[in-house]
This record gives sequence, structure tokens and C-alpha cells, in this order.
Amino acid sequence: MTTVLIVDDQALQRLGFSMLLEQHSDLTVVGEATHGREAVRMTAELRPDVVLMDVRMPGMDGIEATRRIVASGGRSRVLVLTTFDLDEYAYAALRAGASGFLLKDALPDELVAGIRAVAAGDAVIAPGLTRKLIDAYTQRRPGHTPEQERGLDALTDREREVLTAIASGWSNAEIADRLSLAESTVKSHVSRVLAKIGVRDRVQAVIFAYDVGLVRPAWNNGRPRTTGGRPCRRSPAWRPS
Repeated sequence: MTTVLIVDDQALQRLGFSMLLEQHSDLTVVGEATHGREAVRMTAELRPDVVLMDVRMPGMDGIEATRRIVASGGRSRVLVLTTFDLDEYAYAALRAGASGFLLKDALPDELVAGIRAVAAGDAVIAPGLTRKLIDAYTQRRPGHTPEQERGLDALTDREREVLTAIASGWSNAEIADRLSLAESTVKSHVSRVLAKIGVRDRVQAVIFAYDVGLVRPAWNNGRPRTTGGRPCRRSPAWRPS
């Protein structure tokens, strides 16, 4: 059972989300918050698996609420949902620690799938935002920190390959196929990678990979892909095919 906290200042929006989610036996709504400060408090009290977070709310907005929820160190993951597709919001939400970003015009099945994916530790980004987000991120990338460099240095060559594959958007099954590994082995590698670089999920691993220069974006017929970059030290020369 995946527990969900709905955060939105519009009562009809909260009602609609709640009615949708309660139609699925594996999802249950444990609470509703009307603004960011309330969301932070209720997340600490209820410890939901996923916080479905609006961005624009009176008082504390969803970005700041996300930042505080993630900084608390709890197990709750945040899926940001908004009517605004500005890359500024997506960039800020992911930097704040959100595990995903979807627009409110997403289909019901897409929203449900997104909640399940975030609960499982995967990343979710609205397809239409992907290119704008990568463009904005790479233009403003602040560079790696000493802590990130130490995390990268702690990885084995195989773990760097797995991290690069994660940053390329590959699923565990795709990584297993490309690297000729069992999927269970890939899952173990992913867990070790996240622990060594000090991030909580795959989307933050992608941000880490861009920060240290392990991958960089390239474009092919308008579709994003990643290529092996020049990370801070001892990078394997490896490019996704």
C-alpha cells in the first residue's frame, strides 16, 4: 500500500485527486494540506510514502516545502504537480529534492503511474519538460563540490557505468541488457551507487551526474540523450550506445 499526502490550496483539486487515487486498491490518501507549512507538519506526522505537492500556494510555496521535507531526512518522497510548465519551477523543484515533476493536465493513468514510480524510488519528469529542463540545468550548473568528488571517487568502474546509465534515463531492465548483468545485480549496484554518492533516489543521482560532469546532454533530432563527459577525476571513457 502506497500512502499519499495531497497538498493543494484548491479544495476541488484536492477532492479530484483524492477521488482518483482512492479508486486504486494499492493507493490510499492519508491526509490533505492546503499550504506548504501545513504540508511540512503533516509529512512529519503522517510519514506518507509520496507527497503530491502543488507549487503556487499562499504563504510557504511548494518549492520551499519540498526543500524542508527532504532536508528533514524522512522517507517521504515528493512529486510536484502544477499547472505551470515553466522550466524555472521544474529546475527549482528538482534542486529542492523532488523526485518528480508533472503537469496537472497529465492523464489520470499518468499521475497514478507517476506516484507509483516515485514511491518505488524512480524519477518522473513530464515529457514535454525534459529538453527545457536539461537546457536550463546545464546552463546554470554550479559545478561539483568536494563531497561530490569524494562520492565519485568511491565508485568502482562498474558503478560509474551504472550511474551513467541512470543519468541516461535507462531502466534497471535496460541497464541489465546493455551491461549483460542480471536485473537483481543491477538493483544491487544502483543501491550501492546511491549510498556512495549520498543521494536518496534516481533523479538526484541524475543531478549528481550532471554536477560532476559524468554526462552531458546532446541532441539527436530534437530528442535528448547523454554522452560521456569529463568528470572531475579518474572518469572512465564510456559512452551510452
